[in-house]
Amino acid sequence: MLARFGRALADPIRCRLLLALREAPRYPSDLADELEISRTRLSNHLACLRDCGLVVTVPVGRRVRYELADRRLGHALDDLRSAVVAVAADSTCQDAETEGCC
Repeated sequence: MLARFGRALADPIRCRLLLALREAPRYPSDLADELEISRTRLSNHLACLRDCGLVVTVPVGRRVRYELADRRLGHALDDLRSAVVAVAADSTCQDAETEGCC
């Protein structure tokens, strides 16, 4: 499970998607606009997150809404983000300065 979570977080767009869904469930069109990416690209990233078991779809009429598979994932993202920020403050890792993931 941790490897799947790591795979999901390995891409900055997927990080941003998870953080957006942490705030509230969203429709794909809203996510694409918010993240300023094409719907095709968004669809590929959402498929990855679904395959990893981190997000689920909820049918709403003729539309599909995305949300975190479990609310505890939101708490885990918050904890992980805090830990990474704390470690980055004590680190000289160049990747932490250039990537900007999460």
